[in-house]
Amino acid sequence: MYNFFAYMARMKYITRWSLMRNSVSENIQEHSHMVAVLAHALAVIRREVFGGIADPEACACAALFHDATEIFTGDLPTPIKYFDPEIRSAYHRVEDAAAEKLLDLLPEELRGAYEPLLREEDGEVRTLVKAADKLAAYLKCREELAAGNSEFADAERETLALLRAMALPEVDWFLENFAGAFGLTLDGLQRG
Repeated sequence: MYNFFAYMARMKYITRWSLMRNSVSENIQEHSHMVAVLAHALAVIRREVFGGIADPEACACAALFHDATEIFTGDLPTPIKYFDPEIRSAYHRVEDAAAEKLLDLLPEELRGAYEPLLREEDGEVRTLVKAADKLAAYLKCREELAAGNSEFADAERETLALLRAMALPEVDWFLENFAGAFGLTLDGLQRG
């Protein structure tokens, strides 16, 4: 018996934004779904709007697994994860060990299919998934601010600055065309 997918199902128990007061709690399973939707969208925008090369399906699939190692590591808060290069390097080693543990939970015949996803081996896919991950964080901040939770004001500004610094035209295009809707009420969304 192999436990890989049973562990994947436990992503719903790992809460994000643990140091912040949330209006609506978010777990890494929910987050990974949103990142997959956004990574797919960014790849489609790159391909259809800017004429670039991108594989939306590969981006969506990689995004579904981008935080899978947190099943074992938990979601380390950003201020700790990026506190200094030594901590960041140590955390990368922990993530690698967690990825190896997850791969060990699969039959040998399936490991080759999941290893590139858990280790984020494709550079172009990784770039779009990282952008989608930041974009999901930014949109979460916007939703929290729209709910009256000023706890996310600094995170929203900082995350937007990080998104802009990525200098990815598909991210800027998404922000210009879609991000504003994330602050609307249901009635506002229906009015278009």
